[in-house]
Amino acid sequence: MSGCGAGVPASSSSSTAPVVSTPTTPYVPPVGNYVGAAFGGTVLAGGTPVVGASVQLYAAGTTGNGSAPVQLLANALATGANGGFQVAAGYTCPLSASVLYVVASGGQVAGQPANGALELMTSPGACSSLATGASFVLNEATTVGSAYAFAQFLSVSAQSAVQLGATSTNSSGIALAAGTLANLVNLATGTSPGPGFPSSATPAGSVYATTGQAVAAKIGSLANAVHGCAASSGAGSTACAALLSAAPSAGGVGPANTLAAVVDVVQAPGTNVAPVYRASLASSAFSPVLAGAPADWMLYATYAGGGMNGASAVSIDSMGRVWVASYFGVASLFSNTGSAIYGSLTAGGTLYESFGGAVDANDTMWVTNEQSVYGTNGGNGSVSLLSSAGTAPAGSPYAAGGIDFPLGMAIDGTGVAWITDYNGSSVTLLSAAGVPLSGSSGYNGVDAGGKANFQFPVAVAVDGNRNGWVANQSSDAVTKVTPDGSSYTSYVTGGGPSGVAVDANNNVWVANQTGSSVAAVTAAGVVLPAVAGGGIDHPLGVAVDGNGTVWVGNYRSAVVTELAGVGSASGAGTVLSPPAGWAADAAQADRSNLLESYGVAIDASGNVWVSAFGGNVLTELIGVAAPVKTPLLGPVRVP
Repeated sequence: MSGCGAGVPASSSSSTAPVVSTPTTPYVPPVGNYVGAAFGGTVLAGGTPVVGASVQLYAAGTTGNGSAPVQLLANALATGANGGFQVAAGYTCPLSASVLYVVASGGQVAGQPANGALELMTSPGACSSLATGASFVLNEATTVGSAYAFAQFLSVSAQSAVQLGATSTNSSGIALAAGTLANLVNLATGTSPGPGFPSSATPAGSVYATTGQAVAAKIGSLANAVHGCAASSGAGSTACAALLSAAPSAGGVGPANTLAAVVDVVQAPGTNVAPVYRASLASSAFSPVLAGAPADWMLYATYAGGGMNGASAVSIDSMGRVWVASYFGVASLFSNTGSAIYGSLTAGGTLYESFGGAVDANDTMWVTNEQSVYGTNGGNGSVSLLSSAGTAPAGSPYAAGGIDFPLGMAIDGTGVAWITDYNGSSVTLLSAAGVPLSGSSGYNGVDAGGKANFQFPVAVAVDGNRNGWVANQSSDAVTKVTPDGSSYTSYVTGGGPSGVAVDANNNVWVANQTGSSVAAVTAAGVVLPAVAGGGIDHPLGVAVDGNGTVWVGNYRSAVVTELAGVGSASGAGTVLSPPAGWAADAAQADRSNLLESYGVAIDASGNVWVSAFGGNVLTELIGVAAPVKTPLLGPVRVP
């Protein structure tokens, strides 16, 4: 898994100063009072030192995603004969939580001329977490891992300058991304995966018998594409030309260095897939590698364990931790890097046929139990709670308010829980304390013709006006109901609505399971034509990201579909994923990865989390979506 090196270049003292492609605005000392620790690093191409590289330390920007960073060193450092550099203590971080990153530009590899196309990157994490004397490697694998982990926080200018930044209100999202990088790559050695990659990440019987090999193979292949350029004479070499020309163009201008090229590949994972793969064949410095061109360059990680058994609803708390409810009576809590924090939680033995779930503002997980264990609500179902400590709070489970075989649920911005009662064809509203609100027998009004508004409802989402949007599996419609139950309006969207999500502008997206389509109801109440294609096949889970883009989990096709949101330049519902869907190679590698996809959720780093009911696993599509504020309370909010 490690790169192989050819030793120190014969002449390590001569080099031409590279043109640094990262931001070159005049150095202004950052405002702050947190003094960073001294640390060291080694810049390598494979295992070979990069001599005379220009090294600069930055703190991620805070004025927007991909915003200009803060330069922390007045003068760039130069790597020595062994590729090493030392950052002295005394630099000042804007904040103790500032995410740091290091960029190495140019330098010589194994006697080649100075390579102005070479640019490598890594991130030590938060300023306050950096231990004195720590040491890091910057190489091709850390560069690829950085591009994936920080995909939503990186931008490339027309001059191939790469910037890393987040909004000032999403410091947690970029911090989680730094943790993802350390999970993907060992930052001390430059090998993949990182030491924290969970041992349960590969399901039993997987084609990838080695933990994290699926992740490492994709990173390894892209790292080899970078290495071919790194170990060459520069941009005019065959290997550099292969990578730089194959990488998708950002803003119509092709990348001029390796870091910009990798960022372009990661941010457009379905473009120029085969040419990028061919560029990876220029080197064998990293392993494992892909056996052939992938379906796309999207990176996914699949996590097993945690007691998942019929994995269903997925919900994310304020710390980025991922809750999964399982049909066979358990719930699980995972870290944002896929390690099981708690497994096989039963909420005091009250979980039973658990399909739905949502996290509230206190990071408590609410789980719907379609039926109850004997003696609770006469077997008609209940709602169980699990605290962030994995324990059942007093009063759980809740069974009042007309709860009758509950399936879907959502929590609105006021803390009220909306619950769909499948058997009762009604909706129950509970306060944060589990007390039924007005209409405690369940909202189930009939229209002017005497027809029930709800017909076997299975999912619900809440808009910015606190209206509930209920997916009726048996009426081919979603129904909007006011929070007091006084008004109902139904919209026909397609066969078997089974999943529903609301974007930041109150547009509603519906997954039609039996119709194998996805439809939208605009904030103005206009039903847009249902969309098929892009791998849509009996969709169940649907989520909307911070840009309004729609992500769909498909119960039958084992892929994820991406659709343009309402108001997008390409038109609402335009299929953005490949014809076969995203992560098609996940199913090829191991059918359990996305087998019978059920729940979909998006975190503050832009990772898309998908539960596989049939595979009993949790799959993370890394850095592909615009970040979302978590937990999801009402419609999508931008962090």
